[in-house]
Amino acid sequence: MALSVELFEILACPRCTGEVKPVNNGSALVCEACRLRFPVRDDIPVMLLDEAEPIGDR
Repeated sequence: MALSVELFEILACPRCTGEVKPVNNGSALVCEACRLRFPVRDDIPVMLLDEAEPIGDR
């Protein structure tokens, strides 16, 4: 089961409260403002700062 569009509309980055966007076919969510990647495990977004990974420089 994929994550719903409605869920993306209410999810926010826990650091800056900014928008997160799905990447890699929904296997992760990215906050471009903070440059953080949040994993999605078993269709559940893990929105914990301790679980976030920095994404590479542009």
